[in-house]
Amino acid sequence: MELQLDLVQSAALALILLALGEWARHKIAFLRRFCFPAPVIGGFLFALLVLLLRQTGAAQIEFDTSLQEPAMVAFFTTIGLAGSLATIKKGGRLLFVYLIACWTLAIAQNLIGIGLAKVMGVNPVLGVMAGAVSLEGGHGAAAAFGPTAEAMGVEGATTVAIASATFGLVAGSLLGGMLASFLVSRSKVKIPELERVRVNGGSAGISEGTGENVDVSGLDNKGGPNYSSLLVVALIIGVIMTIGIALGNWISTAAGFSLPAYVGAMIVAVVFRNVNDKLGWVRIDDRTVDLVSQFTLGFFLTLAMMSLKIWELSSLAGPLVVILVVQLAFILSFAAFVVFRMLGKNYDAATMVAGFIGHGLGATPNALANMDAFSAKFGVRSEKAFLVVPLAGAVLIDLVALPWIVWCLNWVG
Repeated sequence: MELQLDLVQSAALALILLALGEWARHKIAFLRRFCFPAPVIGGFLFALLVLLLRQTGAAQIEFDTSLQEPAMVAFFTTIGLAGSLATIKKGGRLLFVYLIACWTLAIAQNLIGIGLAKVMGVNPVLGVMAGAVSLEGGHGAAAAFGPTAEAMGVEGATTVAIASATFGLVAGSLLGGMLASFLVSRSKVKIPELERVRVNGGSAGISEGTGENVDVSGLDNKGGPNYSSLLVVALIIGVIMTIGIALGNWISTAAGFSLPAYVGAMIVAVVFRNVNDKLGWVRIDDRTVDLVSQFTLGFFLTLAMMSLKIWELSSLAGPLVVILVVQLAFILSFAAFVVFRMLGKNYDAATMVAGFIGHGLGATPNALANMDAFSAKFGVRSEKAFLVVPLAGAVLIDLVALPWIVWCLNWVG
């Protein structure tokens, strides 16, 4: 039996799976502990069901994912709108040092992936998919760049990227706090007793179980999202998307350099946000931007997850495991021997290492959960870490990581 879902049916299914994922994440402790995103839960489980139906010969299901790309471009536009220079200034020198470490990791992850892929006779584009795309980029970047790689003729790129991102999410959550605790013990780091506070469960700066509700904008937006603020943000996003898509198409045609539409939109959004901050053309409500960001990410990522062709992984399992194991060994060594020293070898540095492993392999919520667990263990919350890591991991890292990924895809593809 063949089932073909049209655009409305596919979108409705994605919303149902997203809602089920949110419900499961709040009800199941294991999913909360590892900060599994709701789209990954609902979409991936459905992809497994599609695989089962296909392998048993019961049914084949096809989806209309036409809405995935505009939702994806809208999400990356919100990332650009959050890239205010004011946030960089607020983090100070420590934020700059941490960003250097993050950008260095992104560069290294792609080089490791490309190099190992070539050694094992695998398409090097898949090395990029198992590099910064899926590890520092997480499931969002995996779902975004996967189709781009497949459009270049690389079969199974999206599935490889999503599988790698899932591996990284679990590994980052398991090892981040462990490594930070080891560094405290090995280096005899002094716990700042005078700053000791009670830290129980999710009280160290993240909402219980999610790690997604930390306000890192540094802006005082009173009143929260409403119709007017949503209309303004939607208008800005729509215009920027249009300009960003045109910019990507123009660069691709004029320079022969493939620039995905969502990267073009993010660049335009960053420029607009900082010019607007100076000239005050329009008031941008950061909470509304964050709301639109959460929804568009959840929607496009669920569409990407539920339409995964998991059976394409069978021929790539061996090389993929090797690449991911080497990537894991590298980030742990880099964090312990370089990043910890760069940040000062103190309690703040150890806390940030826990976060670095979390979003270097998974995503910002994983970083926050790692730091929360680490803080709970020692009873001290590093205010610097809880400022710097979300600012870097959620927004600023993409200013270098995404262009680097695009360059690598053009280089090896």
